[in-house]
Amino acid sequence: MKHPSSYLDWYVHVPKIRHDFRSSGIADFKYNINLGETDLSINYAHGNPETARLLAQRYNVRAENVFISSEGASGQNARIIRYLAERNRKKNEAIVEYPTYEPLLRLAREYFPHVKRLERKEKEDYGLDADALRRVASEKTALLVLTNPHAPSGAISNANDLKEVMTVAREYGFYVFCDEIYAEFDRDTLPTAFSVDPESTIVTTSYSKAYGLGGLKLGIALADRELVDGLYTDVLNTVGNSPNIVQLIASELLAKGKQSLETHKQKWAFLKKLTEEWLNEKSLEYFPNRVGVTYWVRLPLRDAYKWTNEHSIPRYSLAAVPGTFFLFKNGYKLSESDRVRLSLGNINPNEPTLTDALEAFEKALNTYKGF
Repeated sequence: MKHPSSYLDWYVHVPKIRHDFRSSGIADFKYNINLGETDLSINYAHGNPETARLLAQRYNVRAENVFISSEGASGQNARIIRYLAERNRKKNEAIVEYPTYEPLLRLAREYFPHVKRLERKEKEDYGLDADALRRVASEKTALLVLTNPHAPSGAISNANDLKEVMTVAREYGFYVFCDEIYAEFDRDTLPTAFSVDPESTIVTTSYSKAYGLGGLKLGIALADRELVDGLYTDVLNTVGNSPNIVQLIASELLAKGKQSLETHKQKWAFLKKLTEEWLNEKSLEYFPNRVGVTYWVRLPLRDAYKWTNEHSIPRYSLAAVPGTFFLFKNGYKLSESDRVRLSLGNINPNEPTLTDALEAFEKALNTYKGF
């Protein structure tokens, strides 16, 4: 890969720490799986039909609009962005939101020679700007890369916001590619972008963030039938078929384990309440997040990356994600940012670890001299 992720490299090289505010996906989901006698020789070139049916039911679409893989949402993102780049070489331009989840930007730059940015301005609550999109789009644009909720802020784009963006997409003939992995925290609040415009939209998602199923590596995409067929052909010609066992487990969870999944997810609601109370008490500015377990927090210092790596990790065994990783614009030089993404995924809701972690966070701020 020509453009590996600085964020992912940093994440995996953080030493073992006591207070871990890095993970945006919840953990510790345990489930007693009983698949019974299972034929482990079976694979499906077009996805397990039962899994596709259950997912179609969940998202109120047809099974023909569901693309399933065992590569997780990240794998779906990589495959679909590459596939679209190869599909029409004349459409050699991508537009990526700013700020954004860095691996998505890296993927766009990996496969498209021309990448433009659509700024989501803080003063406008990180909302989508269809007029700004129209100014940067062209006949060569193949796709617009978005997240909903927005990573890192947590801002939500509603149906009207998306319709305005999709109007521009139709004018120029490009796809709106929307990573909705955090939307699984509250699908009642956030219906899929695919439901707004099935012809212009591709949605990717998974259940690692909202339900703690990171080890399953189930990847889900919603797209028009022609694109789904093409993606399954792409899988067949690259890795063969996706493992059926992943889809069997997904079917078991979707059919019989939904209540267990929802109950586990709700454990983090109390942690969110405590965190927001603490942020308000300490007068730390943050963007309100109605969906998910992350907070885009402004710290009273100049460089959160330096604070994290030189102070909070070595002295307090504590790390949140430095905001600079979401702020690459033209190149990949790390910029100074006073933001961190504070995430609760690795906080155990069954133990009193959050209070200890927040106390350590406050001490790490109060004892820092590198302002």
